[in-house]
Amino acid sequence: QVQLVESGGGLVQAGGSLRLSCAASRRTFSVFRMGWFRQAPGKEREFVTAIIVSGTTYYAESVKGRFTISKDNANHTVNLQMNNLKPEDTAVYYCAAGEGMGVVTTDVAYNYWGQGTQVTVSS
Repeated sequence: QVQLVESGGGLVQAGGSLRLSCAASRRTFSVFRMGWFRQAPGKEREFVTAIIVSGTTYYAESVKGRFTISKDNANHTVNLQMNNLKPEDTAVYYCAAGEGMGVVTTDVAYNYWGQGTQVTVSS
């Protein structure tokens, strides 16, 4: 069973920063692509960022230049550094892991999901 545990959400003012972390099992970390998605109230879940086994990263246009995904190999975690946060970044953020073929920007490419962590950005 693959388990993903997110942490680091919270309330922050616009322009502030937050760092999300996703703890994964060792096997997950070494062979899976890892991604972050988010879902705002009344909206569909959307892609935020992903990092594949090679280390290549992908970002949604809305977060480019503000968010950074990284892997901590020693601790088997994936981190999401979010800077210059905007009210429209408010959502529940989900960590996801996927294997095999798949388009990294789509949620169907991920087999396992964390429970989500709330990020709220006040104006």
